[in-house]
Amino acid sequence: MAEAVRRDIVLLVDDSPDALGFLTEALEASGYSVLIATSGHAALSIVARISPDLILLDAVMPGMDGFEACRALKADPVVAQVPVIFMTGLTETEHVVKALESGGVDYLTKPINIDELRARIRVHLSNARSAQSARVALDAAGRHLLAIRGDGQVHWTTPQANRLIETTTGLADGINAVAKAAAAWLVQKRKSAQPSGETSFPFPGTSGLPLTLSLLGTIGTDEYLFRLTSANRQSEDEILRANFGLTHRESEVLLWIAKGKANRDIGEILGLSSRTVNKHLEQIYAKLGVENRASAAVKAAHVLREG
Repeated sequence: MAEAVRRDIVLLVDDSPDALGFLTEALEASGYSVLIATSGHAALSIVARISPDLILLDAVMPGMDGFEACRALKADPVVAQVPVIFMTGLTETEHVVKALESGGVDYLTKPINIDELRARIRVHLSNARSAQSARVALDAAGRHLLAIRGDGQVHWTTPQANRLIETTTGLADGINAVAKAAAAWLVQKRKSAQPSGETSFPFPGTSGLPLTLSLLGTIGTDEYLFRLTSANRQSEDEILRANFGLTHRESEVLLWIAKGKANRDIGEILGLSSRTVNKHLEQIYAKLGVENRASAAVKAAHVLREG
C-alpha cells in the first residue's frame, strides 16, 4: 500500500461565506488541505493548535482586521515564518504597504484569479521550505541563533535557540523579551561614540547566570543575527543525562516531559514522530525505574532543582 502524500495546509481567513466557499473548493481541487477561519481571532485560535504551511488573509474584516491579525501571527515564533498572502479589494499604495509592513509576503486584489493564486502559493511555499531547511541545518549543527528586526520583532530562530531561551530565562514569553532587549541594545550601540566596540551583552537568567547575545552581523534590510550562549556550563539535558544514563535524545524528551509538554508537542519541537517519542519514553521509564510520565516528570524536576 502506497504511503499517503502529505498535503500542504492552507489557512483561509475571510468573513465572506461566498469567498470561503469559492476559494476552499479551488484550493482543495489543487491538492491543498484547507482550514477556515471567519475572523482574525478565530485564525489565532487555530494556529495555537495547528501550524499551517501558508495563510491567505482577508485584509478587511470586522473586529480584528487582517493587518492586526498578521502582526499578532508574526509575534508568535511558532508561526512567524509561515507566509501570509493578503487578499483584499483595497488597491491604494498605502494599503499594499500596510500589508507588507504587517508581515505579509504578497498581496492579491479581489476578485481573486485562481491561476494567479495557485502560482503565488507555489512560489511562497517553495521559499518557505528553503528557509526552513536552512534553519533546520543550522539547528542540527548546534547553532543557537536568533534573527530580529530593528523594532524588536522576532524574524526567525533555530529550535535550539528557543529551547535555550526558555530554559535560561524561565519566562513564558522569553523569546520576545530577549528580542526586545537585543533591539534596545542595538539602539544604544548606534548612539555610542564607538560603534565598533562591544559586540555582545548579557540577558539575566533565572539562575543568576546570564544568557549572552553576540551580534554576528546584519543579514538583510533592518535584520540582525545574534548567537546565544549560556554561562551555565551544564545544560538541563546534560544534568538529566548524567543522573539517569540517558542518551542525548532521551534527555531532551525527558526535559520537555518535565516542562509539561504533551507527546505531540515534543514531537513537533524535536522533529520526531509520535511513535519515536513513545519509543524514547519506554527507554526513559526503564532507566528511571518508573511506570508513567507523571513519575518521570517528578524525578526529572527533582534532579534539575538539585542540579
